[in-house]
Amino acid sequence: MGNGKKSIFLADDGRNLMFTFILVSSLFLLWGFCNGMIDVMDKHFQEELHLNKAQSAWVQFAHYLGYFLMSMPAGWLASRLGYKGGIIAGLLIVAAGGFWFIPATSINAFWAFLAGVCVIASGLTFLETVANPYTTVLGDPEYAATRINLAQSCNGVGWILGPIAGGAFFYSKNAQGVSTANQTLYIPYVTVAIVVIAIAAVFRFASIPDIKTKDDYHLDAKDVGTASSEADERQVNRTLVYVLLLFNAAVLLGSCGMIFWVILGTLHVSDATMSGFLWGFGIVGLATAAATLAPATRNITHHNIWSHPHFSSAVLAQFFYVAAQAGIFSFFINYMTSEVPGLPASWGSGTLHEWFETGANGLLHLSDKGAATMASLGLICFLVGRFTGAGILKKYAAHKVLGLYGVANVAACILVFLKLGWLSVVCVFLSYFFMSIMFPTIFALGIFGLGARAKKASAFIVMAIMGGAILPKLMGYVADQSDMSRGFIVPAVCFAFVAVYGLNWPKFSHAESLRGVRAAGGH
Repeated sequence: MGNGKKSIFLADDGRNLMFTFILVSSLFLLWGFCNGMIDVMDKHFQEELHLNKAQSAWVQFAHYLGYFLMSMPAGWLASRLGYKGGIIAGLLIVAAGGFWFIPATSINAFWAFLAGVCVIASGLTFLETVANPYTTVLGDPEYAATRINLAQSCNGVGWILGPIAGGAFFYSKNAQGVSTANQTLYIPYVTVAIVVIAIAAVFRFASIPDIKTKDDYHLDAKDVGTASSEADERQVNRTLVYVLLLFNAAVLLGSCGMIFWVILGTLHVSDATMSGFLWGFGIVGLATAAATLAPATRNITHHNIWSHPHFSSAVLAQFFYVAAQAGIFSFFINYMTSEVPGLPASWGSGTLHEWFETGANGLLHLSDKGAATMASLGLICFLVGRFTGAGILKKYAAHKVLGLYGVANVAACILVFLKLGWLSVVCVFLSYFFMSIMFPTIFALGIFGLGARAKKASAFIVMAIMGGAILPKLMGYVADQSDMSRGFIVPAVCFAFVAVYGLNWPKFSHAESLRGVRAAGGH
């Protein structure tokens, strides 16, 4: 398994890359902090600009739109600028978005704030596209999943700190109790911009080696007509590739449909007209994709990243994971205030009385404030999962851990769905724990062995974050038709796909583990 902790950051040439890893990990803290502030911004705009919940949801949409639109340009630019250039470009874009909040505060119009959110998300897209794969090459390949999970732990810390900083300025009041949020909203963002400029300067002068991942699948090899080329081509399962490409096309169409849905909603198009348009768009789009991909798949070669199922299925796994995570995070407060069993009446008195309120059934339940506080406990479970997961991944194969955690989360969501009282409540927190390693581990498994194409592959995996803007709508719909517990069937299905990906990764990749490709696989 290696030579202990030192081997985690030790390159093949003997260099210790721990300092570079620590520097890159600061970026994970940065985008976790920015994402955390987004989570507490909706309510601010509802109160300050007199928006309804649907209108304030534009904040989340602008955030996800930045990721969706900029993931491919980020991958393209990172391939040309290298890791260092891509990181600096992303930091400068984040800084520009942060400084934009100064004039946005003066304009005091919703669109101005949304523009800042979208620009910052665009910069974060660059950072995620570059930093995630970069952590996987900063040492022994066997510990790629361990390193990316350690770095993502910093992301978890930022995610906890972001809402605290955002809440302090987005909901600030003067001595008379009058809101001053419109005058202070820019402060955390400008502070981020200044810090980001300083980090960019450090990266500019620091030694950031542009390490190449091992090209296990000979994507860049000019081997036409050679025995190696013939062996590689035999490994391309075109039926599986076609099915996965078709699923990816469906995801892309769903993302575009979400954008159309929001745009049509702002134009006050009727629900019937909107539904008809979106169904027509989806059916025609999917039929076109099915017809177009058939000949393309027949001619695809092993040099194309989409011919490798461990990558193309990783994009899908990431889409469903982020969808499940966003759904559980978004509806956590709804679940805690409506589904937690009645509490002892004595809990409603004392210093924590604001955490509880009497429901329509006469029983004591968690209040919105109490549920929001419990959300912090969920994030702590998430963070603990990240730190412990990094240690577990040092001892066990990453795909096996991912598959096991996926199965555990399917079980947890089903137990929530069954409404088993306090057992179901505990399972909600367990879902946070088992979600912890999924995003970084899927990332490491998805770009395994792709060599210089890893940056391009990373862009598609980052684009899959759009899942967080789509499937939570379905979870909310199920909850509206039944109750919040039943809504957990949606993330259960999502986690099932993640489990299938993890457990079948060796078949998709023709590799035993992240250590290397099987000799019997023809590589």
